[in-house]
Amino acid sequence: MSLSTVNLPPLLFFFYFPFFSFSLPISGQPSNPAVGVTYNSGATHLHRPERVATVLHSLNLERVRIQVPNPDVIRAFSYSGISLLLSIPNSLIPEMASNQSNAQRWLSDHVFPFYPRSRITTISVGNDVLDSSPRLANFLPHAMRNVHEALHKLGIRKVSVSTTFSFGNAITTAFPPSAAQFQESITESLVKPVLDFLAATNSSFLINLYPYKLYRSDPEIPIGFALFQEQPFNFRDDMMSGVRYRNLFDVMVDAVISAMELAGYMDIPVIVTETGWPTRGGANEVEASMTYAEMYVDGLVRHLKAGIGTPLRREGVAETYVFELFDKDTEQGGAESEYQWGILYPNMTKKYGFDFSGSVRVGGIDGVLIILLACWLLLSLEWKR
Repeated sequence: MSLSTVNLPPLLFFFYFPFFSFSLPISGQPSNPAVGVTYNSGATHLHRPERVATVLHSLNLERVRIQVPNPDVIRAFSYSGISLLLSIPNSLIPEMASNQSNAQRWLSDHVFPFYPRSRITTISVGNDVLDSSPRLANFLPHAMRNVHEALHKLGIRKVSVSTTFSFGNAITTAFPPSAAQFQESITESLVKPVLDFLAATNSSFLINLYPYKLYRSDPEIPIGFALFQEQPFNFRDDMMSGVRYRNLFDVMVDAVISAMELAGYMDIPVIVTETGWPTRGGANEVEASMTYAEMYVDGLVRHLKAGIGTPLRREGVAETYVFELFDKDTEQGGAESEYQWGILYPNMTKKYGFDFSGSVRVGGIDGVLIILLACWLLLSLEWKR
């Protein structure tokens, strides 16, 4: 089914009207999600890890996902107050599945010497295995159990264990979210064993999701819907659930929630381990730009910090990580946008304006209302004199 349920002249979607709007969540507690960024520690040849940690703290970041952990990087975040999500490389999954001592050896090098001075909260056993290493998928559940049990043997009980899926490889459809389910080919062999483990250990479901990629794949999706722009009639109704959606991010998150509920798992928290918007693209990627990247990240943070969650889950996502700190090396080949997602230049200055604190900026109708309120208060005080 097409994501577009309201047909309007395309020109209307390019005008920005920041009207106030609210979705009515139907379950859970108010949302207070943490916002972080992904950090490829392979970029440490550019900067000392201590310098990176200092800069990230100055950006008001609460969390960092370290994609390829090394001890020097983990140590650099000691006493920083920044929480860490560590990813175990896919190549290590078979050996961790085969012997718990292998998992304990990795943890002894990357977690035990630094915890709790470095606030490690989650370990992802692998990242998007279905895409990059599908032959390793059968090893995942056992590897996760071994890592979990090895943590307990080391006396560490407050670090959760999970694995990271990619939206496109795990979920059948984005819209309507209520019709989403896990890909049939992986549901019984991989997804349900993973969900069983997450439910038993009070861990979270980790997912990489990119509204940019879904927007690029469906020409009927308005750009404003993907960029959190509150425009007239810029919404999509899920006719099956009666829920109204005002941005593509919530659509994709609720598709994940619906898929888990269909599989029989109602309350597993969701962590978005990667999301973002490219700052540069090839000749046919005109939407990959600094302007749109700023709009996406700014809209994402404001939406998360508003505390309204998603239509299907009031608590929304537990954590969200913006992809990524620095651009990858474009010499690796592939579509240019694949390597232009960084939010910082190599000299560690911002590419564009963003504020991870989620503070309100005065502008548009909301800014006008603030100014009018201030004027009214001043006039009231003057009248009382």
